[in-house]
Amino acid sequence: METLILNKIDGHEKEIEELRCALKETKSIRMHKRYSVILRHFEGFTNKRIAEMEGLEPHAVGTYIKNYNKSGVSGLEMKFSPGAKRKLNTEQQNQLVEIIINKTPDEVGFEGRKNWTIELIRQWTISQFDIELCHSAMSIVLRRLNLSYTRPTYVLAKADKEKQEDFKKDFEALKKTP
Repeated sequence: METLILNKIDGHEKEIEELRCALKETKSIRMHKRYSVILRHFEGFTNKRIAEMEGLEPHAVGTYIKNYNKSGVSGLEMKFSPGAKRKLNTEQQNQLVEIIINKTPDEVGFEGRKNWTIELIRQWTISQFDIELCHSAMSIVLRRLNLSYTRPTYVLAKADKEKQEDFKKDFEALKKTP
């Protein structure tokens, strides 16, 4: 069994109380973990032990403590994380939207294809911009560009509206009979 010796840090009762209040009020799991790290630090645990208890890397624990010592509770707040750089620039995105809205795949080199699919858009992006995106990434790009994916509906050009209405009435009557 492991013996644990704590070197409790005294004189920080006000900060500990502030952290406990923040710990209770937060709804963010990540912030909860950061507050917990600082509380455990004040309880005297080593960074390595805190990392094991919280499931973090020791350098992350050290960073949280350093940020807390520098700026207090506000130093623990998460900064905006922008994510990865977008593969398509704004000009390419605008060109993509214009092509999808104004042209059919048949008009841009996909013979025999009348409707855009994510796969066709991927292929067009590869051929035009030499940028390869996976299916899900292209789906995210389209969603970000406010383009929704729907299946095409076909309208018969020679359909007789009067016969369609007659059929709908007859069909409704048939559905009602037992």
